Amino acid sequence: MHAATVKKIGLLLTAILILFAWARSAGGQEGPPVADVTTEPKAYLLDVEGPIGPATRDFVSRSIDRAVAGQAALVVIRLDTPGGLDASTRDIIKAILNSPIPVITWVAPEGARAASAGTYILYASHVAAMSPATNVGAATPVSMIGSPGKPGARSPQDREPTPDDGEATEEKQENEAAADEGQAQDAMMRKAINDSVAYIRGLADLRGRNADWAEKAVREADSITSEKALELGVIDLVAANLGDLLEQSDGRVVSVSGRDTTLETSGLAIERLEPDWRNELLAVITSPTIAYLLLLVGIYGLVLEGYNPGALVPGVVGAICLLMALYALQMLPVNYAGLGLILLGVILMIAEVMMPSFGVLGIGGIIAMVIGSIILIDTDAPGFMVSRSLIGAIATAGSLGLMAIVWIALKARQRPVVSGREQLLGERGSALENFETEGEVFVHSERWAAVSETPLKRGQVVEVTGIDGLTLKVRPVNE
Repeated sequence: MHAATVKKIGLLLTAILILFAWARSAGGQEGPPVADVTTEPKAYLLDVEGPIGPATRDFVSRSIDRAVAGQAALVVIRLDTPGGLDASTRDIIKAILNSPIPVITWVAPEGARAASAGTYILYASHVAAMSPATNVGAATPVSMIGSPGKPGARSPQDREPTPDDGEATEEKQENEAAADEGQAQDAMMRKAINDSVAYIRGLADLRGRNADWAEKAVREADSITSEKALELGVIDLVAANLGDLLEQSDGRVVSVSGRDTTLETSGLAIERLEPDWRNELLAVITSPTIAYLLLLVGIYGLVLEGYNPGALVPGVVGAICLLMALYALQMLPVNYAGLGLILLGVILMIAEVMMPSFGVLGIGGIIAMVIGSIILIDTDAPGFMVSRSLIGAIATAGSLGLMAIVWIALKARQRPVVSGREQLLGERGSALENFETEGEVFVHSERWAAVSETPLKRGQVVEVTGIDGLTLKVRPVNE
């Protein structure tokens, strides 16, 4: 067996093992963690920074499970977030509400914020705390359907009269259509806001916090400082540091799993939990930009493997990237119309290479891929958008590649024929014998039967003027 073949088989087996290990770690929830043997009560500290997404949800949920298994007395979530995805936020809140041990959410350090999704998490916690110089609020759900109406559209009452009744009627119809569209979008937005209001008021009633301000934070995107939040009853306390937080929380009575529990937090040992390799991997691949790149690499890898069967490396890399991309996309709010446009764009660009249309298919493919990339992630939540600069770079690279293919094809059409029978036209050779009409000539280092309308002498230079089967038509060249 050749060394190259052995190397390819080794690469394939290694890739399969890596894929199998990843699939086992990503597929479903793991079993319950083994309980830690503890000698004294302790509190687990989780740092949650940045947008709330699938990786954050996995980290918080698994950490609470670990705290329960380790018989911890308390879980402290140190929070600093601009917001995040609704599904991930609700899963975190479910984990907090169902936790058999108290959970304190502490907005820290100074200058941190609990905006949007962070407000809901703060309200769901058994104890809500903030550091000085922090803020909470702005919990209005972000519209995923754009602003209502068309820019610049006017109602029929605001329309200025025009002398042309036909144009006026057309403008009126356009404005009415825009108004209908705006009303539909307004209805959808009202549904989302009312749902969020009911959700956060339920959390406020459960924890005995200010439900009226919570509704205001959702409907009016109101945001307040930690001092104001304490004054309004939005939070339970303001703590400058972790020790101060534990001291102030000591002796508080909270409802945990339907039972009143008195917190004994003074002097608790603190154990900080860090994200493990699974959380780190999840955080990387669930970034919309990374998931988008994995999708493209996966598609092109399989395409290259199809063009060159047996290459192995493109196919293995493409399969792994595509599986990781699909896993990431099913955890993100994906617009499947955008995903379909991306796939259509790739297919059209491949078709341009296989069936040259002088750029028609390729340009259509690039347009479809750019539009699909822009609308791929169906949310405006901070941190969960595909980078516009990356989309522009990929579109530019694709356009340049397409232009290069078209340019090469046009240049190839202008080049002289260098193979086949057509290349003999205009070529020169020499007569191998004296003949008047039929004889043999030497052209392109080959012996050919030839016919000529002019008598030829041995060694005379001739030029090919036509081809009839395997017989050349030649004429003498006057040198």
